[in-house]
Amino acid sequence: MPAIAPHALTIPASPIRRIYDLARGLDDVVLLNVGEPDLPVAPHVLAAGARAWEDDVTDYTPNGGIPALRAAIAAKLARENDLHVDPEQVWVTAGGMQALHQVLSLTLEAGDEVLVPDPGYVNFSMTARHVGAVPVPYRLDPDDGFRPDLSTLEAAVSPRTRVLLVNSPSNPLGTVYPAAVLADLVEFARRHDLWVVSDEVYERFTFGVPHVSTASLDTDGRVLSVFSFSKTYALTGARVGWFVAPLDWAPLLRTAQEAVVSCVNAPAQHAALAALTGDQQVVTDAREHYRANIDVVCEALSGNGVRFQRPQGSFYLWVDVSHVSGGDVAAWCERFLVERRVAVAPGSAFGAGGEGWIRLSLAGTRDDVLLGGSRIPAP
Repeated sequence: MPAIAPHALTIPASPIRRIYDLARGLDDVVLLNVGEPDLPVAPHVLAAGARAWEDDVTDYTPNGGIPALRAAIAAKLARENDLHVDPEQVWVTAGGMQALHQVLSLTLEAGDEVLVPDPGYVNFSMTARHVGAVPVPYRLDPDDGFRPDLSTLEAAVSPRTRVLLVNSPSNPLGTVYPAAVLADLVEFARRHDLWVVSDEVYERFTFGVPHVSTASLDTDGRVLSVFSFSKTYALTGARVGWFVAPLDWAPLLRTAQEAVVSCVNAPAQHAALAALTGDQQVVTDAREHYRANIDVVCEALSGNGVRFQRPQGSFYLWVDVSHVSGGDVAAWCERFLVERRVAVAPGSAFGAGGEGWIRLSLAGTRDDVLLGGSRIPAP
């Protein structure tokens, strides 16, 4: 039998999914391991998707998405992100993950290197491996508030480096980079002639600090911005995201999209259009729900003397359990699941810098997040 391509065998499995699969076989588990919003989808969004199905809106759409959705995204970017782009620069994708895969597949050759945050979203490294590239971690130090350090980046860059991946608000850390930090990162990329891939999936969920789009600080078109409807509108299973690319990429992207998905399913695009152009109160309510969950769990952990990184954005809480994890937090998370019936994501899933930490998803109900957080052992 022919062999599988060697680079495919280097794609790491997700430890978060392992916890998820183990939890499915147990009763009475508090699920704090995956970033699944527990809030309902807005009725007008469901109605738009249902109407598209009922009206048989099931034909192919243009590769980049239905024109009305691309135009609405461009208007949103101008209004909220200080990004002024032509709708032809907006490419609708099957979720933020396909957007990430698409931009990395177009900027990396086999053997090229991409600088990824550590701790950082596990799928960054998985996607890099999937396209035959090499993820090179740059450490984010808790003593520096988990912000990138330019000297660390300079030590990590090499002649094979092609892409710098930036994530703000961060999954799993909840950090939000101010404009000055992002400007330094763009200048670093300019010095080394790198593409910047900016993951801004959690852009709508920040607490007391503004979200700044990296591309708003870009002067020469090197920033490729990735967004999603999944978290903002609780549409994780609808699989609609988008990315913003240079205008002269348009002919290439028609071909690239055709080769991968042809187009995103039409009813989901109409639901996404309704989400973006309709009443945004649901997003405000979701942000306040997540803020309240964060407050109550942080208060409980503080009362027990547990160390954590209070998030400025997203709906995750980064918690230090090194006092009980014994140097193998992944194994501890499995024991914690079996013994205490709480599913959390091991920090080591997000890179070597995450050893001794766990990520809690606080997107669920108040009772669940408080119950799960209260079961974390005190020092």
